[in-house]
Amino acid sequence: MTQSTAQSIEELTQTALGELVLLDNSEALEQWRVRYLGRRGGLTGILRGLSQLDIEQRREVGALGNRAKSTLEDELEKRSQEISQARLAQVADLERIDVTLPGRPVATGRLHPTTQVVREITDAFVAMGFSIVEGPEVEWDHYNFEMLNIPQGHPARDMWNTLWVDYVNEEGQRPMLLRTHTSPMQARVMESAQPPVRVIVPGKCYRYEATDATHEWHFYQVEGLAVDEGITFADLKGTLFEFARRLFGSERKVRFRCDYFPFVEPGVDMSIDCFSCQGTDSSCRICRGSGWIEIMGAGMVHPQVLAGVGYDAEKYTGFAFGLGPERIAMLKYGIDDIRHFYSNDLRFLRQF
Repeated sequence: MTQSTAQSIEELTQTALGELVLLDNSEALEQWRVRYLGRRGGLTGILRGLSQLDIEQRREVGALGNRAKSTLEDELEKRSQEISQARLAQVADLERIDVTLPGRPVATGRLHPTTQVVREITDAFVAMGFSIVEGPEVEWDHYNFEMLNIPQGHPARDMWNTLWVDYVNEEGQRPMLLRTHTSPMQARVMESAQPPVRVIVPGKCYRYEATDATHEWHFYQVEGLAVDEGITFADLKGTLFEFARRLFGSERKVRFRCDYFPFVEPGVDMSIDCFSCQGTDSSCRICRGSGWIEIMGAGMVHPQVLAGVGYDAEKYTGFAFGLGPERIAMLKYGIDDIRHFYSNDLRFLRQF
Protein backbone atom coordinates (compact mmCIF):
# COMPACT_ATOMS: atom_id res chain seq x y z
CA MET A 1 0.00 0.00 0.00
CA THR A 2 2.82 2.40 0.89
CA GLN A 3 4.66 1.80 -2.39
CA SER A 4 1.45 2.15 -4.42
CA THR A 5 0.51 5.43 -2.69
CA ALA A 6 4.03 6.83 -3.07
CA GLN A 7 3.99 5.93 -6.76
CA SER A 8 0.62 7.68 -7.19
CA ILE A 9 1.98 10.82 -5.55
CA GLU A 10 5.06 10.76 -7.80
CA GLU A 11 3.01 10.24 -10.95
CA LEU A 12 0.58 13.01 -10.01
CA THR A 13 3.49 15.37 -9.29
CA GLN A 14 5.13 14.73 -12.65
CA THR A 15 1.85 15.09 -14.52
CA ALA A 16 1.05 18.33 -12.75
CA LEU A 17 4.51 19.79 -13.43
CA GLY A 18 4.26 18.81 -17.08
CA GLU A 19 0.95 20.67 -17.43
CA LEU A 20 2.17 23.67 -15.46
CA VAL A 21 4.93 24.63 -17.90
CA LEU A 22 2.36 24.87 -20.72
CA LEU A 23 0.10 27.37 -18.95
CA ASP A 24 0.32 31.04 -20.02
CA ASN A 25 -2.33 32.99 -18.08
CA SER A 26 -3.57 33.46 -14.54
CA GLU A 27 -6.97 31.87 -15.20
CA ALA A 28 -5.36 28.64 -16.32
CA LEU A 29 -3.03 28.70 -13.28
CA GLU A 30 -6.01 28.94 -10.94
CA GLN A 31 -7.73 26.02 -12.64
CA TRP A 32 -4.50 24.00 -12.31
CA ARG A 33 -4.22 24.86 -8.59
CA VAL A 34 -7.80 23.74 -7.90
CA ARG A 35 -7.31 20.53 -9.89
CA TYR A 36 -4.18 19.43 -8.02
CA LEU A 37 -3.94 21.37 -4.74
CA GLY A 38 -7.53 22.32 -3.99
CA ARG A 39 -9.69 20.81 -1.27
CA ARG A 40 -10.97 18.28 -3.76
CA GLY A 41 -7.81 18.19 -5.84
CA GLY A 42 -5.81 15.15 -6.89
CA LEU A 43 -3.08 15.36 -4.23
CA THR A 44 -5.59 16.02 -1.45
CA GLY A 45 -7.57 12.94 -2.52
CA ILE A 46 -4.50 10.71 -2.29
CA LEU A 47 -3.55 12.02 1.14
CA ARG A 48 -7.04 11.37 2.47
CA GLY A 49 -6.23 7.63 2.26
CA LEU A 50 -3.53 7.98 4.95
CA SER A 51 -6.03 7.00 7.63
CA GLN A 52 -5.98 3.42 6.31
CA LEU A 53 -2.22 3.09 6.89
CA ASP A 54 -0.42 2.24 10.10
CA ILE A 55 1.48 4.94 11.96
CA GLU A 56 4.89 4.27 10.39
CA GLN A 57 3.53 4.12 6.85
CA ARG A 58 1.38 7.19 7.50
CA ARG A 59 4.46 9.13 8.60
CA GLU A 60 6.43 8.07 5.51
CA VAL A 61 3.67 8.73 2.98
CA GLY A 62 2.68 11.98 4.70
CA ALA A 63 6.21 13.34 4.43
CA LEU A 64 6.26 12.38 0.73
CA GLY A 65 2.92 14.12 0.19
CA ASN A 66 4.08 17.28 1.96
CA ARG A 67 7.19 17.41 -0.21
CA ALA A 68 5.05 16.98 -3.33
CA LYS A 69 2.67 19.72 -2.19
CA SER A 70 5.56 22.06 -1.40
CA THR A 71 7.13 21.35 -4.81
CA LEU A 72 3.87 22.04 -6.66
CA GLU A 73 3.22 25.27 -4.72
CA ASP A 74 6.77 26.48 -5.35
CA GLU A 75 6.54 25.72 -9.07
CA LEU A 76 3.10 27.38 -9.23
CA GLU A 77 4.49 30.57 -7.69
CA LYS A 78 7.47 30.53 -10.03
CA ARG A 79 5.27 30.03 -13.10
CA SER A 80 2.95 32.82 -11.96
CA GLN A 81 5.89 35.24 -11.73
CA GLU A 82 7.15 34.18 -15.18
CA ILE A 83 3.74 34.87 -16.73
CA SER A 84 3.50 38.28 -14.99
CA GLN A 85 6.97 39.28 -16.18
CA ALA A 86 6.18 38.16 -19.72
CA ARG A 87 3.00 40.27 -19.68
CA LEU A 88 4.87 43.32 -18.42
CA ALA A 89 7.50 42.88 -21.11
CA GLN A 90 4.77 42.65 -23.73
CA VAL A 91 3.13 45.86 -22.47
CA ALA A 92 6.52 47.59 -22.48
CA ASP A 93 7.02 46.55 -26.12
CA LEU A 94 3.63 47.98 -27.05
CA GLU A 95 4.31 51.25 -25.24
CA ARG A 96 7.81 51.70 -26.62
CA ILE A 97 7.98 54.81 -28.79
CA ASP A 98 9.84 54.79 -32.05
CA VAL A 99 10.89 58.43 -32.42
CA THR A 100 11.68 57.88 -36.09
CA LEU A 101 8.03 57.20 -36.95
CA PRO A 102 5.86 60.09 -38.17
CA GLY A 103 3.27 61.36 -35.69
CA ARG A 104 -0.23 59.96 -35.82
CA PRO A 105 -2.71 62.46 -37.27
CA VAL A 106 -5.15 63.83 -34.71
CA ALA A 107 -8.62 64.66 -35.98
CA THR A 108 -9.56 68.18 -34.91
CA GLY A 109 -13.08 69.35 -34.26
CA ARG A 110 -14.56 72.32 -36.03
CA LEU A 111 -17.55 74.59 -35.75
CA HIS A 112 -20.76 73.79 -37.61
CA PRO A 113 -21.09 75.97 -40.74
CA THR A 114 -24.21 77.63 -39.30
CA THR A 115 -22.31 78.49 -36.12
CA GLN A 116 -19.46 79.92 -38.17
CA VAL A 117 -21.81 82.18 -40.13
CA VAL A 118 -23.72 83.26 -37.00
CA ARG A 119 -20.41 84.33 -35.48
CA GLU A 120 -19.44 86.23 -38.63
CA ILE A 121 -22.78 88.04 -38.60
CA THR A 122 -22.66 88.91 -34.90
CA ASP A 123 -19.03 90.03 -35.15
CA ALA A 124 -19.96 92.42 -37.95
CA PHE A 125 -22.71 94.06 -35.89
CA VAL A 126 -20.76 94.03 -32.62
CA ALA A 127 -18.08 96.03 -34.44
CA MET A 128 -20.79 98.61 -35.16
CA GLY A 129 -21.77 98.91 -31.48
CA PHE A 130 -24.53 96.31 -31.16
CA SER A 131 -24.82 94.00 -28.14
CA ILE A 132 -25.76 90.31 -28.31
CA VAL A 133 -28.78 89.05 -26.37
CA GLU A 134 -30.62 85.73 -26.46
CA GLY A 135 -34.20 84.75 -25.70
CA PRO A 136 -36.41 81.71 -25.07
CA GLU A 137 -37.22 79.29 -27.87
CA VAL A 138 -40.53 78.40 -26.19
CA GLU A 139 -42.40 81.70 -26.34
CA TRP A 140 -45.74 83.25 -25.45
CA ASP A 141 -48.23 84.35 -28.09
CA HIS A 142 -48.13 87.73 -26.35
CA TYR A 143 -44.52 88.35 -27.40
CA ASN A 144 -44.40 86.32 -30.61
CA PHE A 145 -47.43 88.06 -32.16
CA GLU A 146 -49.45 90.53 -30.08
CA MET A 147 -46.57 92.79 -29.01
CA LEU A 148 -45.44 92.88 -32.66
CA ASN A 149 -48.68 94.40 -33.94
CA ILE A 150 -50.16 91.02 -34.91
CA PRO A 151 -53.29 90.59 -32.73
CA GLN A 152 -55.57 87.57 -32.58
CA GLY A 153 -57.30 86.98 -35.90
CA HIS A 154 -54.87 89.17 -37.86
CA PRO A 155 -54.37 87.68 -41.37
CA ALA A 156 -50.62 88.29 -41.12
CA ARG A 157 -50.44 85.34 -38.69
CA ASP A 158 -50.76 83.09 -41.71
CA MET A 159 -47.24 84.19 -42.73
CA TRP A 160 -45.88 82.07 -39.86
CA ASN A 161 -46.85 78.41 -39.77
CA THR A 162 -46.85 78.12 -36.00
CA LEU A 163 -46.10 75.09 -33.83
CA TRP A 164 -48.26 75.47 -30.71
CA VAL A 165 -47.39 73.88 -27.38
CA ASP A 166 -50.12 71.63 -25.93
CA TYR A 167 -50.78 73.86 -22.94
CA VAL A 168 -54.23 75.28 -22.21
CA ASN A 169 -54.67 78.24 -19.86
CA GLU A 170 -57.66 79.03 -17.63
CA GLU A 171 -59.43 80.74 -20.51
CA GLY A 172 -59.21 77.63 -22.69
CA GLN A 173 -56.56 79.14 -24.99
CA ARG A 174 -53.18 77.81 -26.09
CA PRO A 175 -50.92 80.83 -25.53
CA MET A 176 -47.55 78.99 -25.72
CA LEU A 177 -45.63 78.16 -28.90
CA LEU A 178 -42.24 77.48 -30.39
CA ARG A 179 -41.13 80.90 -31.55
CA THR A 180 -41.53 81.43 -35.28
CA HIS A 181 -38.89 84.19 -35.41
CA THR A 182 -36.47 85.96 -33.08
CA SER A 183 -38.52 89.19 -33.31
CA PRO A 184 -40.24 88.61 -29.91
CA MET A 185 -36.99 89.77 -28.35
CA GLN A 186 -37.71 93.25 -29.75
CA ALA A 187 -40.53 93.61 -27.24
CA ARG A 188 -38.69 91.82 -24.42
CA VAL A 189 -35.61 94.03 -24.78
CA MET A 190 -37.57 97.27 -25.01
CA GLU A 191 -39.68 96.32 -21.98
CA SER A 192 -36.54 95.91 -19.86
CA ALA A 193 -34.41 98.81 -21.13
CA GLN A 194 -34.76 102.45 -22.04
CA PRO A 195 -33.30 103.91 -25.24
CA PRO A 196 -30.75 104.00 -26.67
CA VAL A 197 -31.06 100.32 -27.64
CA ARG A 198 -28.81 98.47 -30.09
CA VAL A 199 -29.02 94.68 -29.94
CA ILE A 200 -28.81 91.63 -32.15
CA VAL A 201 -30.53 88.36 -31.27
CA PRO A 202 -29.23 85.09 -32.75
CA GLY A 203 -31.32 81.98 -32.11
CA LYS A 204 -33.26 79.04 -33.45
CA CYS A 205 -36.82 79.31 -34.78
CA TYR A 206 -39.50 76.75 -35.67
CA ARG A 207 -42.26 76.62 -38.25
CA TYR A 208 -44.69 73.95 -39.35
CA GLU A 209 -43.46 73.72 -42.94
CA ALA A 210 -42.72 71.01 -45.46
CA THR A 211 -38.98 70.73 -45.99
CA ASP A 212 -37.37 71.18 -49.38
CA ALA A 213 -34.14 72.58 -50.80
CA THR A 214 -34.89 76.08 -49.46
CA HIS A 215 -37.13 75.42 -46.43
CA GLU A 216 -36.58 73.73 -43.10
CA TRP A 217 -38.98 73.36 -40.17
CA HIS A 218 -36.24 74.59 -37.80
CA PHE A 219 -33.60 77.14 -38.68
CA TYR A 220 -31.55 80.00 -37.25
CA GLN A 221 -32.34 83.68 -37.46
CA VAL A 222 -30.52 86.83 -36.39
CA GLU A 223 -32.73 89.72 -35.35
CA GLY A 224 -31.45 93.28 -35.04
CA LEU A 225 -32.96 96.29 -33.29
CA ALA A 226 -31.85 99.90 -32.82
CA VAL A 227 -33.99 102.53 -31.05
CA ASP A 228 -33.06 106.08 -30.11
CA GLU A 229 -33.99 109.68 -30.77
CA GLY A 230 -33.60 110.77 -34.35
CA ILE A 231 -32.98 107.39 -36.01
CA THR A 232 -34.00 107.48 -39.67
CA PHE A 233 -34.25 105.13 -42.62
CA ALA A 234 -30.86 106.41 -43.72
CA ASP A 235 -29.37 104.89 -40.54
CA LEU A 236 -30.97 101.57 -41.43
CA LYS A 237 -29.58 101.68 -44.97
CA GLY A 238 -26.10 102.66 -43.82
CA THR A 239 -25.94 99.96 -41.15
CA LEU A 240 -27.07 97.17 -43.45
CA PHE A 241 -24.88 98.37 -46.30
CA GLU A 242 -21.84 98.23 -44.00
CA PHE A 243 -22.89 94.75 -42.87
CA ALA A 244 -23.11 93.52 -46.47
CA ARG A 245 -19.66 94.87 -47.25
CA ARG A 246 -18.15 93.22 -44.16
CA LEU A 247 -19.69 89.85 -44.94
CA PHE A 248 -19.62 89.70 -48.74
CA GLY A 249 -16.84 92.08 -49.75
CA SER A 250 -16.17 95.79 -50.10
CA GLU A 251 -17.44 95.95 -53.68
CA ARG A 252 -20.99 94.85 -52.92
CA LYS A 253 -23.94 96.90 -54.11
CA VAL A 254 -27.17 96.99 -52.08
CA ARG A 255 -30.80 97.31 -53.17
CA PHE A 256 -33.88 97.99 -51.02
CA ARG A 257 -37.42 97.25 -52.17
CA CYS A 258 -40.75 97.77 -50.40
CA ASP A 259 -42.04 94.77 -48.47
CA TYR A 260 -44.58 94.13 -45.73
CA PHE A 261 -43.96 93.09 -42.13
CA PRO A 262 -46.59 93.95 -39.47
CA PHE A 263 -44.09 95.22 -36.93
CA VAL A 264 -42.25 97.72 -39.19
CA GLU A 265 -43.42 100.65 -41.31
CA PRO A 266 -42.14 101.13 -43.90
CA GLY A 267 -40.86 97.58 -44.52
CA VAL A 268 -38.24 96.58 -47.07
CA ASP A 269 -36.34 93.59 -48.30
CA MET A 270 -32.64 94.00 -48.83
CA SER A 271 -30.69 92.43 -51.68
CA ILE A 272 -27.05 92.47 -52.73
CA ASP A 273 -25.71 92.27 -56.25
CA CYS A 274 -24.84 88.74 -57.38
CA PHE A 275 -21.20 88.04 -56.61
CA SER A 276 -21.28 84.98 -58.89
CA CYS A 277 -22.40 86.33 -62.26
CA GLN A 278 -23.07 90.06 -61.67
CA GLY A 279 -26.38 89.54 -63.46
CA THR A 280 -24.84 88.45 -66.76
CA ASP A 281 -25.83 84.74 -66.63
CA SER A 282 -29.52 83.87 -67.02
CA SER A 283 -28.80 80.33 -65.75
CA CYS A 284 -26.99 81.45 -62.56
CA ARG A 285 -28.10 79.14 -59.75
CA ILE A 286 -27.66 81.91 -57.14
CA CYS A 287 -29.54 84.91 -58.61
CA ARG A 288 -31.28 83.10 -61.52
CA GLY A 289 -30.21 85.84 -63.86
CA SER A 290 -31.78 88.73 -61.94
CA GLY A 291 -28.42 90.04 -60.75
CA TRP A 292 -29.73 90.45 -57.16
CA ILE A 293 -29.82 88.16 -54.11
CA GLU A 294 -32.31 88.86 -51.30
CA ILE A 295 -30.65 88.39 -47.91
CA MET A 296 -32.99 89.91 -45.31
CA GLY A 297 -36.14 91.82 -44.40
CA ALA A 298 -36.02 95.09 -42.49
CA GLY A 299 -37.83 98.34 -41.77
CA MET A 300 -38.55 101.12 -39.31
CA VAL A 301 -40.09 99.91 -36.05
CA HIS A 302 -43.86 100.44 -36.14
CA PRO A 303 -45.03 103.21 -33.78
CA GLN A 304 -47.59 100.86 -32.24
CA VAL A 305 -44.80 98.45 -31.29
CA LEU A 306 -42.92 101.31 -29.59
CA ALA A 307 -46.05 102.45 -27.78
CA GLY A 308 -46.83 98.91 -26.70
CA VAL A 309 -43.64 98.71 -24.64
CA GLY A 310 -44.11 102.16 -23.10
CA TYR A 311 -41.86 104.17 -25.41
CA ASP A 312 -42.90 107.62 -26.58
CA ALA A 313 -43.40 107.05 -30.31
CA GLU A 314 -43.28 110.81 -30.90
CA LYS A 315 -39.81 110.99 -29.35
CA TYR A 316 -38.15 107.71 -30.32
CA THR A 317 -37.73 105.95 -33.62
CA GLY A 318 -35.87 102.79 -34.54
CA PHE A 319 -35.18 100.16 -37.15
CA ALA A 320 -35.25 96.36 -37.08
CA PHE A 321 -34.05 93.65 -39.41
CA GLY A 322 -33.93 89.85 -39.57
CA LEU A 323 -31.82 87.47 -41.62
CA GLY A 324 -31.25 83.73 -41.90
CA PRO A 325 -27.66 82.50 -41.32
CA GLU A 326 -28.27 79.32 -43.31
CA ARG A 327 -29.33 81.40 -46.31
CA ILE A 328 -26.24 83.56 -45.93
CA ALA A 329 -24.08 80.41 -45.76
CA MET A 330 -25.80 78.99 -48.86
CA LEU A 331 -24.96 82.18 -50.75
CA LYS A 332 -21.37 82.42 -49.53
CA TYR A 333 -20.44 78.77 -50.08
CA GLY A 334 -22.65 77.80 -53.01
CA ILE A 335 -24.78 75.30 -51.03
CA ASP A 336 -27.87 74.33 -52.98
CA ASP A 337 -29.92 72.53 -50.30
CA ILE A 338 -30.62 73.87 -46.79
CA ARG A 339 -31.26 70.33 -45.54
CA HIS A 340 -27.52 69.63 -45.69
CA PHE A 341 -27.06 71.77 -42.57
CA TYR A 342 -29.03 69.34 -40.41
CA SER A 343 -28.26 65.99 -42.08
CA ASN A 344 -25.14 65.39 -39.90
CA ASP A 345 -23.33 64.14 -42.99
CA LEU A 346 -19.60 64.34 -42.24
CA ARG A 347 -18.80 64.58 -45.95
CA PHE A 348 -20.62 67.92 -45.91
CA LEU A 349 -19.47 69.19 -42.50
CA ARG A 350 -15.77 68.48 -43.14
CA GLN A 351 -15.76 71.04 -45.94
CA PHE A 352 -16.03 73.93 -43.44
